[in-house]
Amino acid sequence: MQTISSRIQEIFDPEKILLQILDLIPDLIVAAISFLAFWLVWRATKSLLELALSRAGVDRTARTFLHSAYKYTVLAIGGVTALAQLGIDTTSVLTSLGVAGLTIGFAARDALSNVISGIFIFWDRPFVIGDLVEVDGHYGKVEDITMRSTRLVTPDGKMLAIPNSVIVNSTVASYTNFPHLRLDIPITIGVDEDVQKVRDLLVSIAASDREILQDPAPTVVIKALNDYNTEIELQAWIENEHGHIAERYQLRERMFEMLKDSGIDMPFETLKLEPVEVRSTDEP
Repeated sequence: MQTISSRIQEIFDPEKILLQILDLIPDLIVAAISFLAFWLVWRATKSLLELALSRAGVDRTARTFLHSAYKYTVLAIGGVTALAQLGIDTTSVLTSLGVAGLTIGFAARDALSNVISGIFIFWDRPFVIGDLVEVDGHYGKVEDITMRSTRLVTPDGKMLAIPNSVIVNSTVASYTNFPHLRLDIPITIGVDEDVQKVRDLLVSIAASDREILQDPAPTVVIKALNDYNTEIELQAWIENEHGHIAERYQLRERMFEMLKDSGIDMPFETLKLEPVEVRSTDEP
């Protein structure tokens, strides 16, 4: 017992611990300076990388991905260099991290799936930063694409962070991948109304709107013949797809005002109840 006690006292001897700390301080300083040097290199060169990528015509989405890859690569090399300055065998550390990475990967399958899905998004490019998209029932402008999630800003100012794995496994509707966007605006009129007259009125509204293209020309089609009304739809292409929400609201309001002022009946579906006289077949 005395031997064990003496060994414990020797290990936890304050003077010995202090000497070990003092011997370690120079290595810590050198390691910190080494990592700081790599951090400063990244800070000093990231603007040069941005300039080079901009001059090369690389879009914002690819620039974001390359910046992230460059940052983590430089800082990872700096971390390995700092560990080497402390006398740590970096080869053994990297091997241990590889084994630990497999274990962590099984425990964090969802997070790892999002990272892999983020790489697929950068590679496949179903959309880029600035696009208007609808994903899994959510609509908004793509504000940022990270390795874990894609961030959308909705029309009412909310920021949605959608996991990349959800995006990869969902149908993505892009409103800005093609030059123009068609607006389909339905409205109902009475069954006795002149459809051609209504068509001429609605086409005239579209023709007077600067935001609506005349090639292809706006059209009016009959969508459904209901019991109490006829459903028609104005189909018009707009030049600036980024303003499709505001344009849709304005166009619908102008259609309503034009038809109302022209005396066009726009009925709701109604039910007409009539009294029915029931007579008994039994004679008194």
